[in-house]
Amino acid sequence: MPQSLSAVYIHLVFSTKDRRPFLRDKSVRVSLHSQLGGISKTLECPPLQVGGIEDHVHILARLSRTMTQADWVKEIKRVSSGWLKTKGREYADFEWQGGYADFSVSQSNLEEVKKYIAGQEEHHRKMSFQEELRVLLRKHELEWDEQYVWD
Repeated sequence: MPQSLSAVYIHLVFSTKDRRPFLRDKSVRVSLHSQLGGISKTLECPPLQVGGIEDHVHILARLSRTMTQADWVKEIKRVSSGWLKTKGREYADFEWQGGYADFSVSQSNLEEVKKYIAGQEEHHRKMSFQEELRVLLRKHELEWDEQYVWD
């Protein structure tokens, strides 16, 4: 096949360091989500949905065929962290957590995941980030160690 084609969709989830609620200000949070989408697009990983609440974010994107998941996440975190630190003194010590979780999404489930990400504020009135991540990890049959997942 002379042409390389790829349709790999990823649902990425990561939090602020120690799940500190840096993103309480809704206008800053909305701007950050826009920045995250723009960064992902620049990396040739077109975003389908970006959302989250004060202590974590979700990104649904089509992964570039030339970039690893790890490089995509590293660059999103690096650039967005630098951008957020320019938004005021209250963000001077902002950091993302060291790790992340990402999950493959089939074409047939894209709309469901987009709705899930768009409904984060409502969703987290009933469930904490830790509970949410545990549910996602179980759903995708991943094993994890509680000792290392919550930095």
